[in-house]
Amino acid sequence: MTSEQTLHNDNKNILQGLESADSVKIIETLEELRVSGRATDIPLLIELLHLTQDSEIKSKITGLFANLKESNAIPLIIEAIQNQKYAPELKELVSSCWENGLDYSNYLTLFVDLLIVNEFLVAFEAYTVITNMTAKIDQQKIDIEIDKLEEALKWTNEQKKELILDVIDFLPSIGF
Repeated sequence: MTSEQTLHNDNKNILQGLESADSVKIIETLEELRVSGRATDIPLLIELLHLTQDSEIKSKITGLFANLKESNAIPLIIEAIQNQKYAPELKELVSSCWENGLDYSNYLTLFVDLLIVNEFLVAFEAYTVITNMTAKIDQQKIDIEIDKLEEALKWTNEQKKELILDVIDFLPSIGF
C-alpha cells in the first residue's frame, strides 16, 4: 500500500469517529482532525455542525473552520454559506471566513449580499469579511457593489446603515 493510500485510510478511520453516538468520541475525533484534517472533510463537518445539538461539538467544529489554512477549503465553505439548508449555521460559517484569514475577495458580491439582506449578526460577520479583504479587486466590480450598497441604504435599518456606509468608504481602497 502506498503512503497516500495509508493516509487516506487513516483519514477515513478518523472520520468514522464523527459518526459515533458518543459525544466524547466525536470531540476526540475533532481534536485529531485539527492535526490531520483535510479540506475534503469540510462537508462532513458542516453537516455535523448542522445536525448536532452539542455546544462543545459545535464549538470545536467552528474552531476548526476558524483555523483553516488551505485555500482549497474556500469553495467548500462558500458552498455551505449559499446552501439554505445551513441557514441556522450561517453566522458561524461567515465568521470563519474572516477568522481563518483566507482570501475570499473572489466572493465580494456574496458578502455584500449577505450584509444587505441578513439580520444584524450575520450582516456584521459579512461586514468583517469585507473589511478584512486585502486583495485588489477590479474597480468595475467595486463600483457595482457600491451602487448596490447605496441602494440598500434607502431601506435598511439604522444599525446596518453604519456597516454599509463603512463598506462604501472601504471598498475603493481595494479597487484597481
